Amino acid sequence: SNVEAGMLFGIPLRGTHSHAFVSSFMSLDEITDKALRSCNGSDTCEDFVKLVQTWLSKLQRTNSFRGVFGDTNQSELAAFTSYALAFPDNFLALVDTYDVMRSGIPNFCAVALALSDLGYKPAGIRLDSGDLAYLSCEARRFFCSVEKEFGVPGFGKMTITASNDLNEETLDALNKQGHEVDAFGIGTYLVTCYAQAALGCVFKLVEINKQPRIKLSEDVAKVSIPCKKRCYRLYGREGYPLVDIMTGGNEPPPKVAERILCRHPFNESKRAYVVPQRVEELLKCYWPGSSGKARENLPPLKEIRSRCIQQLDQMRSDHMRRLNPTPYKVSVTAKLYDFIHFLWLNEAPVGELE
Repeated sequence: SNVEAGMLFGIPLRGTHSHAFVSSFMSLDEITDKALRSCNGSDTCEDFVKLVQTWLSKLQRTNSFRGVFGDTNQSELAAFTSYALAFPDNFLALVDTYDVMRSGIPNFCAVALALSDLGYKPAGIRLDSGDLAYLSCEARRFFCSVEKEFGVPGFGKMTITASNDLNEETLDALNKQGHEVDAFGIGTYLVTCYAQAALGCVFKLVEINKQPRIKLSEDVAKVSIPCKKRCYRLYGREGYPLVDIMTGGNEPPPKVAERILCRHPFNESKRAYVVPQRVEELLKCYWPGSSGKARENLPPLKEIRSRCIQQLDQMRSDHMRRLNPTPYKVSVTAKLYDFIHFLWLNEAPVGELE
């Protein structure tokens, strides 16, 4: 990875943290080392966390921001604070893990203002989802209001970086629409020939220390499904797969000939009862980590390839056609559906209108 290359060869690194880093935190209580030396080294702030909380309270009481945000996500604030303590000279925060304007931007500003008190210059923010033009303009307006309200020179010119599978068409549309983005992070479309398209893969943290975590987004497709899970393929009478279903790690598996409710993870109206004629468990753990179980060897590549071809051959032809294929459904159990939406409401910041 780029990080390993930087460590091995001394290559200077630039970038931001991941969504998984933000969702790995639960609260500010997890931060044990709270001290931060000032930029010139003349003194030390013994409790940087308290300084951040003080600035967040000031932002919440400011008339300019009434109706913009209320209570922000505290796990996100903990992540930003921890990141700033580690990289005070290069604090560039990813602000769309939960809600950009109701949580990410206010939390960033609280940490950035605390850093400014100690003589550091925050680097800015990164937007990785949603309406990039609109969010960049709103973020710029927020930064300018902070500069005017608290007299912090240059705060309104904070760097705004945007990413999220950007290409020439996206950049052209943003320029025509109008935006406040200072820098674009272009990766996949820069290094990949799209006649031979890249396999887009990301990882999201779903559980840490037995605590389920969720990543939220204005783009529902980017909302993660929390907690440790198991996955099964349900087959119909004709031998074709009907649907895949995810269950919580402690839920009983689906049984042959027993009706089970399959739900769309996010659309409450999309649901169906399925009576499977065959049930196949799909997820197998080869590396159990620190659970004490032995690590299994992966099958040979030839065997993996053969299994992949076999699985594709089992699919209905309408799922496999190149033009307008029928989407194959992946569902969750009713219990997992309820838990997803419980955690979603618990983590999403509540707006405040006046």
